[in-house]
Amino acid sequence: MASVSGVSPRGYRGPRHKEDVDLRRGVSTGEWVEKLLAEQAASQPVSEEEEDGTTAGVRDRRRRVHRLVARLQGTAAARGDPKNAHLMQLDGAAESLSLFKADVLDRAALAAAVEGCQGVFHVASPVPADKTVDPEASSQNFWHCRISLKSQYLKMHILDEIMVPAVKGTLNILEVCSSVKVQKVVVVSSTAAVHSNPNWPQGKPKDESCWSDRKICMEKEAWYNLAKTVAEETAWEYAEKNELNVVTLCPCIVFGPQLQPVVNTTSELLIYVLKGGPNVLNDTPLQIVDVRDVADALLLIYEKPESSGRYICAPNYISTKALLELLKKMYPDYNYVKCKADAHQNSPGTPVSSAKLSNLGWKPRALEETLLDSIEYYRKTGILQDVEGQTYRLPDIFRHYQAANE
Repeated sequence: MASVSGVSPRGYRGPRHKEDVDLRRGVSTGEWVEKLLAEQAASQPVSEEEEDGTTAGVRDRRRRVHRLVARLQGTAAARGDPKNAHLMQLDGAAESLSLFKADVLDRAALAAAVEGCQGVFHVASPVPADKTVDPEASSQNFWHCRISLKSQYLKMHILDEIMVPAVKGTLNILEVCSSVKVQKVVVVSSTAAVHSNPNWPQGKPKDESCWSDRKICMEKEAWYNLAKTVAEETAWEYAEKNELNVVTLCPCIVFGPQLQPVVNTTSELLIYVLKGGPNVLNDTPLQIVDVRDVADALLLIYEKPESSGRYICAPNYISTKALLELLKKMYPDYNYVKCKADAHQNSPGTPVSSAKLSNLGWKPRALEETLLDSIEYYRKTGILQDVEGQTYRLPDIFRHYQAANE
């Protein structure tokens, strides 16, 4: 799932959202942002003149949330599409939420959605649930990218299912924002664009100055990490060249209650742990954040005029073994995945610091609250009910958590 949200002078405007069974956003961060904005719009006081209809009215004065929706398949109207029914149930949605249909690769549609906006939230990048085909083996629809390594350029063919939406989609959004004079763009990146850096001093928490190494991402076939790294670097290159006010947020693994009915990739990781999937996991360091805290962080860095640069959003650091112990105390009756003790020195889970975001005023929830609310949501919606013949699998994006020879 992917979404792009925007803010108009009198209201919020603008996302794009792209779904497929194998391309899903971790937890619906964009939808939680829209929920907060819709609630803000609904809570704004109405003047007597507006109530009497003597001005442009509540609809034009209150901040409005617009959602631009695109599907890989299907042509149903965004508002009438049953997949979007949950959005129209948000508080204030009837007055403040409008749905549009477009694609981040369609600049004309994006321009129509962003027109009149003061700010845009770009929360769009596909998360592959299954293993991605080797880009070198793909024979069509290539996204060509030059990668500079020690003054040499490598030309690689990258699957358009990941790199094009991430990189070209981001560039399209920024170009449209420049053309309609958007004042501020908040781009959601990821700690995937931070972690893969073997040259970072050992034992030192990684901060916003740390960037993933493209060559390492390629060697490990970590295409999501590569896509997020190239997309964020592209955003910064464009912002500097075109004097566009861009701020980026880098969340880690996102858990929390969902607003949408579809189980997303990061939720599948927690469900896999609870239900005892077949693969043994290493005692890998994990960094977890609540989807509601990511939404809060996005609004914070948008609203704070002093915000600038990158912001890491990764408050909770815990090993797989410690996570299992915590979960078993809270919910002792699940099967749980097996965990193999394993040295994790120099793993991608080296701690990252959210100090810069905290200094801006961000106050995330405790990990226990995130886990409790996540699991209660799964229980309430029947996601954890056993189904005959159902097997649980570890999403490919988390394959490095799997123990070797298991």
